[in-house]
Amino acid sequence: MEERRYRSASGALIVLRRRQHSASCRELAVRCPRLQLRSLSAVTSAVWLAAYGLFVLSENSMVLSAAIFITLIGLIIYLHFVKIDQESLLVIGSLGIQVTSSYASGKESTTFIEMGQVKDVVINEAIHMQKVIYYLCILLQDPGDPQGVSAVVPLFQSSKPRLDCLIEVYKSCQEILEQRKTAPQSS
Repeated sequence: MEERRYRSASGALIVLRRRQHSASCRELAVRCPRLQLRSLSAVTSAVWLAAYGLFVLSENSMVLSAAIFITLIGLIIYLHFVKIDQESLLVIGSLGIQVTSSYASGKESTTFIEMGQVKDVVINEAIHMQKVIYYLCILLQDPGDPQGVSAVVPLFQSSKPRLDCLIEVYKSCQEILEQRKTAPQSS
């Protein structure tokens, strides 16, 4: 397993892990920064101090109970549905591409795309907040038009790696896609 450090579009440190299982099977995982206890404590303290201020003004203990309850529910929702720790891409030349997102709570979300549906993997660019950002995406083959694209599936949406990291992932994907194109087709 090979590991390299890169930066995300926001400047945060991310880690790209590259594992080659065979000549036509690679796993590429981008590990996002962990949840910082300092920022979590700051937000929790701010909410609870505001609730305490309201409690002092209103003398209603329900304000404190509601603040604790809302903070805990908000944290559970954030960890289970928003905060992604790792995004991975498993490319198997003869089978397809599996995209997995691992959340901070331990939940995983997986999508599988059959290789017959994959037209290409490309690096695309977009303008966001007055700057150009790059992202990797899978172009899906249009079943009705062999030259057409039916959908675009963006990858690494949470970690948002910079171009140097995306090029590394892109090259790995293209090596496997090229093997598939040059391999003799069985009938």
